[in-house]
Amino acid sequence: MKLGVHVNRAGGLMKALDAARSLGCDTIQMFSRSPRSLRPGSVDEDEARRFSEGLAAAGIGPLVIHAPYLLNLASPRKEAYEASRDALAHDIALARAVGAGMLVFHPGSHLGSGVEAGTTNIASAIVDACEKACDDGESGPLLLLEMVSGAGTEVGKTFEEQREIMSRANGVPLGICLDTCHIFAAGYEVRTRGGLSQALDELAGAVGMESLALVHANDSVGDLGSHLDRHADIGEGRIGENGFRTILGCSRLSHLPFILETPHRTLDDDARNLAALRRIAGEAVSW
Repeated sequence: MKLGVHVNRAGGLMKALDAARSLGCDTIQMFSRSPRSLRPGSVDEDEARRFSEGLAAAGIGPLVIHAPYLLNLASPRKEAYEASRDALAHDIALARAVGAGMLVFHPGSHLGSGVEAGTTNIASAIVDACEKACDDGESGPLLLLEMVSGAGTEVGKTFEEQREIMSRANGVPLGICLDTCHIFAAGYEVRTRGGLSQALDELAGAVGMESLALVHANDSVGDLGSHLDRHADIGEGRIGENGFRTILGCSRLSHLPFILETPHRTLDDDARNLAALRRIAGEAVSW
């Protein structure tokens, strides 16, 4: 099991690499640009090369890129939809430039147009973005649909909704990112072996276990089924240490990278949460 954190790339890729090394990460995630903006980011080719070489030398991987939160591929508003589609294409290209193996994004919110319309928009945007970003014939990173908490009009709170997106994406390879906070807030009881087994059985039946490529390890401020997307420190939320012992002990998940997105003010916060995750993983009984 590889454990890591979401690192801040503000200040440059090499600063992010230094943070990953200092924390002893096995894997890392970072934003493509500001999470609150769709303005294009940029990467210096030499810095990207040195960054990739540094990750390889430290044995850190996979590298995961997270698209901005403002991305809304489900939007019925033409301007917002096109900006989000173009932003996804840009992020695919950026992920390729830094050697990222995965690009994760929230599918989006339909804003009242309905799940059907939102699903169609998401799938169309994914296809168009991939065609634009990979017009040289080279493959891009594996695109991961993140499971969401189901707040408001979000699409992708169930495995069935994710399956519909995947099935309409005209053969574009897509995977699933399971966020422990989101799936718990969406109503899946992942704190117990029975509840987690049932959730994974549903995932397997809808999209196949092979589609699950990444876990975001976050405790939850909100309770089961609250639809509240608010992360808590490991062991300090409603999932709790016992819940994470269940999750980290599950043999169906043990081959996956687990990346923290817990509240961050300084590197000390990341170090504390990563240490807690490692301790709980060591205490967890495999099942």
